[in-house]
Amino acid sequence: MRRRTLVRTTVAAGSLALIATVAPAATADTRAAVPVVAERAVSADRHGDDDDDDHKRSYKSVGYFSQWGIYGRNYHVKNLQTSGQAAKLTHINYAFANVSPDGKCFITGPAGEADPWADYVRPVDAAGSVDGVGDTWDQPLAGNFNQLRELKAENPGLRNLISLGGWTWSTHFSAAANTAAKRKSLAASCIDIYIKGNLPVDGSRGGQGAAAGVFDGIDIDWEWPGSAGEDDTPYTPEDKKNFTALVKEFRTQLDAYSRSEAKRTGSKPKRYDLSAFVPTAPAKIDAGFEVRKIMKDFDWVNLQGYDFHVSGEKTTAQQSALFARNDFSVHQTVSDWLKRGAPAHKLVVGMPFYGQGWTGVSGGGDGMGQPAQRPAPAVHQAGFEDYKVLKGLAESGKYKIHRKYGQAWLFDGTTLWTYDDAKVLNAKTDYIRARGLGGAMFWSLDGDTDEGELVKAVARGLKR
Repeated sequence: MRRRTLVRTTVAAGSLALIATVAPAATADTRAAVPVVAERAVSADRHGDDDDDDHKRSYKSVGYFSQWGIYGRNYHVKNLQTSGQAAKLTHINYAFANVSPDGKCFITGPAGEADPWADYVRPVDAAGSVDGVGDTWDQPLAGNFNQLRELKAENPGLRNLISLGGWTWSTHFSAAANTAAKRKSLAASCIDIYIKGNLPVDGSRGGQGAAAGVFDGIDIDWEWPGSAGEDDTPYTPEDKKNFTALVKEFRTQLDAYSRSEAKRTGSKPKRYDLSAFVPTAPAKIDAGFEVRKIMKDFDWVNLQGYDFHVSGEKTTAQQSALFARNDFSVHQTVSDWLKRGAPAHKLVVGMPFYGQGWTGVSGGGDGMGQPAQRPAPAVHQAGFEDYKVLKGLAESGKYKIHRKYGQAWLFDGTTLWTYDDAKVLNAKTDYIRARGLGGAMFWSLDGDTDEGELVKAVARGLKR
């Protein structure tokens, strides 16, 4: 899956090129850094505004649910409820919606480009349903969307966002955003399907308003405006200003729809959330994002907090460290967005629920920064493993656990996995609170344990 740079169940070849072209040169001392305790001394209102008082904050806890997880991983919307994750989340980002070559959101299409069966057609039986009631043949909404609706009913205050694009499905963003007319068309098409809920008819499923009320906003996941993403994703220097204009268009249309619905129903206007997933590399930030401008229209952005190094590289390295010297890190990412004018309270820190792994590691020591032969074997995809599996490895006694400066890794002398465990996430939540940041985001919820260990650890750390 994209792990934010990978999608579905295959490695995007371009992701390795992405890291290689933007990563600072790794050194033998990439793990040395400022300790967490020093960062706690930083004033929380240094970059924020009047809601930065920690005791008055309401932190966001955003989890990505992958559309395709219902298949090989057998992870369903109901798992969010039974694990206790839903009760600790503020937002669920449903990944992903696709953009067509003609620049519009679409929900039905060729295999691998859309999956209406998973989204709203598939009947869910009583055992698999959030509310314990099975779908009937004639109801207009079934599948994941209906389960998300039921999940909100069980968890008042929980909000669902549709996430547009992702690593694989960002192909047509650049063309779709390059004129005002195209931007207006793209935003209108996405709002029509996912906010108004107007779904294509598929047998008894779909129709006008069938999915109304399921989604409470839109997450823009264009990877990346103005710089390289997957191999087949075009980009141009004009993407930077076009992205700003696209964000403005989404904000304008969401607000207009809210006002029209309030007038029609006589209710208070609803605030539709607008967010984005944004990169860690300074070069990519500068190539694609007019930070001060876009942050006026976004409610928040989810910072890439992982895939700093990936298992396709020839040397083991951290993938999600809080601090690092001469390398990517969470602290570096936060600092770079703050320097460019992003308000602290609108920065949500991405956290991985998976690990990057290498095998054939030589050089001894603790295994970090050493040559490796290939990605480590894993359940679904070599080099990438869910936290719930890595937890079992850590408890097996075969591996030694290392933790330093907001990162963890397992090493048995041959195989190394770098990942975030509950102790690492506790350090990261300390950091979020100390810096007055907006909260935490997780890719992806299906990597957590059946008991929702990681989501609950972050909730405790943020005192949600």
